[in-house]
Amino acid sequence: MAAKKNHSAPYVTHLELVHERVPSPDTFPYTLPAIRGLTVLPFHPKVTFLVGENGSGKSTLLEGIAVAHGLNAEGGSRNFNFETRASHSPLGEWIRVWKTFNVHDAYFLRAESFYNVATEIEKLGVGGIYGERSLHAMSHGEAFFAVFEKRFGGAGLYLLDEPEAALSPQRQLQFLALLDDYVKAGSQFIIATHSPIIMAYPEAKIYHFEAAGIREIAYTDTEHYRITRAFLNHPQTMLDELCS
Repeated sequence: MAAKKNHSAPYVTHLELVHERVPSPDTFPYTLPAIRGLTVLPFHPKVTFLVGENGSGKSTLLEGIAVAHGLNAEGGSRNFNFETRASHSPLGEWIRVWKTFNVHDAYFLRAESFYNVATEIEKLGVGGIYGERSLHAMSHGEAFFAVFEKRFGGAGLYLLDEPEAALSPQRQLQFLALLDDYVKAGSQFIIATHSPIIMAYPEAKIYHFEAAGIREIAYTDTEHYRITRAFLNHPQTMLDELCS
């Protein structure tokens, strides 16, 4: 693990959407309410969560942050320059990400294109960084966790899109422990997630993407927490309503 930062400043402080760079109001993803209403979005120096319904724009914004920061749109570090399919939005060209200083390490992990990243890792011959076995030889969850455990560290900026996608509840708890270790070693995380376990990380800033725009929200006010709690407290009642 890399040495701890000798200061408390975050790597990225905030982003700004430069509306003058948008070619047309009908251009995706400017058509999304959360993106269209965006001006300035501050980041927590340790962990910022982006949450919301499917299609609300949280993953699109995270991708834009990654691209604006010089990371590959499909995932990986700055050394990854492959493109399986040109599917990322132009949002990275419309936003300006403000930094306090240059980051020692940066990595973008997105669940939907992780297979492509694992293939590129084999192609580049750098698989040993992630463990003794190929990521393709592991289960999906094992491969995800190998990236978290072997590749991440201190003094880094890590952008994660739905890291819970392949993780069991137990693995999500283990991920929280790793997250805390890396934060204490000077790393900063921006995470798009649906997991009420992962977004419970203490003192994190949580942004909710909705039709009215993007707003900061308390953990216990998130739909993810409220629905999960209601279901676990009264599973039969909710099942009766859903399956009647």
